[in-house]
Amino acid sequence: QVQLVESGGGKVQAGESLRLSCVASGRIYSQNTLGWYRQAPGKQRELVALISNCGGTRYADSLNGRFTISRDINKNTVYLQMNRLKAEDTAVCYCWYKNYGTSGDYWGKGTQVIVTS
Repeated sequence: QVQLVESGGGKVQAGESLRLSCVASGRIYSQNTLGWYRQAPGKQRELVALISNCGGTRYADSLNGRFTISRDINKNTVYLQMNRLKAEDTAVCYCWYKNYGTSGDYWGKGTQVIVTS
């Protein structure tokens, strides 16, 4: 089992920034992927960004370079720096984790991001 605890959500105005954090604990393998998904009101959950243990990243095309994912391997922590936030970024953001070569994945409980215009 893997536990994920997110933090850093909040309410900001459009154009401002937020930094999300997620700490993973439990059965952590050396090869894994951490990431962020989000679910806006009335919409399906969608990928925001992923980062592997090697540092490889993947982003949603719609972000246009506004967000940056990073991780601290030693702390089993993943970060999402969100800049130039827009009202349409309002969503619950979920941390996601998967051990390489295993079935199943893990989700955090989510942290709310609200962007007012």
